[in-house]
Amino acid sequence: MRRLLPVLAFLLLSLPAQAFEPFTVRDIRIEGLQRISAGAVFNTLPVRIGDRVDENLSARIIHALYKSGFFKDVRLEREGDTLVVFVAERPSIAEIVITGNDAIPTEQMQEALKQIGLSQGKVLNRALLDKIRLELERQYYSLGKYGVQIKTTITPLARNRVKVSIEIAEGAEASVYAINIVGNKAFPDRVLLARMKLNERGFFTGGAQYSRQLLAADLETLKSWYLDRGYIHFTIESTQVSLTPDRQDVYITINVSEGKQYRVREVKLAGKLIIPEDVARSLISLHPGDVFSRKEAVDSTKRISDRLAEIGYAFANVNIIPDVDETNRTVGVTLFVDPGQKVYVRRINISGNTKTKDEVIRRELRQMEGDWMSTKKIALSRTRLNRTGFFENVGVETPSVPGVPDWADVNYQVAERPTGNLSAGLGYSDTQGALFNFAISQENFLGTGKRVSINVDNSQVTKNYSFNYNNPYHTLDGINRGFSIYYRAIDAAQAQISNYTTDSYGANLSYGFPLSETDSSRITLGYENSNIVLGDSLVSQDVVDFVAENGDQYGYFPIIYAWTRDSRDRRILATRGGTTRFSTEVAVPGGDLEYYKVNLQHQQYFPVSKRVTLLAKINLGYGDALGETTRLPPWKKYYAGGSRTVRGYEANSLGPVDPATGVRTGGNRKLIGNLELILPNPFSETEGSTRLAAFVDMGNVYGAEESITTDSLRFSTGVALLWLSPVGALRFSYAVPFNTQDGDRLQAFQFTMGSAF
Repeated sequence: MRRLLPVLAFLLLSLPAQAFEPFTVRDIRIEGLQRISAGAVFNTLPVRIGDRVDENLSARIIHALYKSGFFKDVRLEREGDTLVVFVAERPSIAEIVITGNDAIPTEQMQEALKQIGLSQGKVLNRALLDKIRLELERQYYSLGKYGVQIKTTITPLARNRVKVSIEIAEGAEASVYAINIVGNKAFPDRVLLARMKLNERGFFTGGAQYSRQLLAADLETLKSWYLDRGYIHFTIESTQVSLTPDRQDVYITINVSEGKQYRVREVKLAGKLIIPEDVARSLISLHPGDVFSRKEAVDSTKRISDRLAEIGYAFANVNIIPDVDETNRTVGVTLFVDPGQKVYVRRINISGNTKTKDEVIRRELRQMEGDWMSTKKIALSRTRLNRTGFFENVGVETPSVPGVPDWADVNYQVAERPTGNLSAGLGYSDTQGALFNFAISQENFLGTGKRVSINVDNSQVTKNYSFNYNNPYHTLDGINRGFSIYYRAIDAAQAQISNYTTDSYGANLSYGFPLSETDSSRITLGYENSNIVLGDSLVSQDVVDFVAENGDQYGYFPIIYAWTRDSRDRRILATRGGTTRFSTEVAVPGGDLEYYKVNLQHQQYFPVSKRVTLLAKINLGYGDALGETTRLPPWKKYYAGGSRTVRGYEANSLGPVDPATGVRTGGNRKLIGNLELILPNPFSETEGSTRLAAFVDMGNVYGAEESITTDSLRFSTGVALLWLSPVGALRFSYAVPFNTQDGDRLQAFQFTMGSAF
């Protein structure tokens, strides 16, 4: 019946056209237009001045106007030799309002509606409403929301316009009640179901929310599982998805045909190898007698392709040619190598650097223009750019040069991050009173890659003023040079360490030397002048003895040598690789103090999964006096506790205690260890700037006569959040200390802040 209605309407509307005798048209007039231009109508009309209008042409005119979709009523009349066309326009859509949609963003819905012809400003075609409902239902069904209800309402507005309201009641997502796999003999259901993301309802757990996309992915997972275990004829014959009457639960049946298991008969290499055959074979993980695995075959081709790409054959193809013996159920594998032409780099282009100079970026690159293209060098160049800390993201593309098959360009796209840092802290505590610290640094000064910083730390505990400069490329081959001048005053009593103050000023000059792509060394030559003033009370005996034996005014010459290995994938928020730093500080003969300190720091990132990383850190230190100096200076001792060492304990609160005064004296040995499980980012909109971690910290510092034992170590566990916010790096941690002892000062929540500019 519904199909007959347009036909009946067309016949009824055609009746007025038959009310006049055929005539020759001398003029055409359009009546009833509001928004549609007369020109648009004339372009639609199949009649022109001079044409003879009869019954057939009248029907064609009406049909053409209705087909345009602009009009809901059309009527033809004759006034002398003038053809008068009366039209009633369809209403236009003034507004589309969508409510009740949570699972699908409004923008995505509007784009889908636009594809089927429903958008603001368009003419309303009521026949589209059913199509709209079907399209939205299709989108919700793909998300497993089979109980969705969609209601459309048309509200007339002034000037022949309408408001289209789409009200959606999404309902709950259908969950998987049961999954049945039929036809599997080689592997039991539990093994196959464990591979799938769609898990069925268990005794203690509900089923996964059904999604058509997840099911498709799971079917591919099953196929890969079998193909990687020698079942080369495995197929999924059919899949049935059925709903319960209330549309809340889904039953899935998967019918499979396993076939037989096949083994590798032989592995051959063919084509133009370029690299020695023994090298190519060492990259192949399939061997005669092994169960055939598609994954191992594909991985082998990739390893050979990557090796060829490292030596300039960037577009090499390695294809698998199988030879199946159905009788003996074996597969002969031939890897055909087509290296193509050796590719050279025509030009290296850099974009996105609005502040950083091109030369600062280019000096980090290991792929050179005019040289053959090496994917290894291109990847290493990208890693080196990430390690600078200047960029939030570094992308690279290698498009071929049109018309020249053996040339390609290398395009690096960088997104700069704020490399300046303005940090300030305000606070108050019963022991330290009001605190204020300020530091301004620029890691990429004027886009040159040079580091300049000014530090002002002014609190009741510390006054520190310094200026630092470092040029990482003092010479073209990467030798860097830096210097600093500083003044530092410490009131140890305010930190409950001991009642003394020190005033120090000094300067140093340092040179760094690259040893390899990951290793470097640095030597720092310095001079420092310090004096110590003892308080009237609560001075630890260790400090009193030091002054008695060495005096209270010192000029000395510390020399620091450090070796560093950095293999991290990026400097900030790394996910793999690690850093190791070994350093020695020696106050050489000729000054008033002689001592040495040896430090070892190592941190390693272990990817657990695509979004989870384990970070392990160890920090060891040892120091002692040399020559005529009787003991390690108090301000050179090690302290522990706080957000940088063992969280959950107040800063500098761990270590030896003076028995007479009860204050911390610091130690000449340090042992700190940290384990952090870096978790998936809970804030998807800040994926590249936040990091959430669960941690376990342990450590302590020890005096010269103390033994390092498990009982003496302090432990804590908790969670930490790092956010590289628009105002700088914010660090939060909440820790629960354990293995505590009497006198330990605890601080569960700790927070630090810096602001980037």
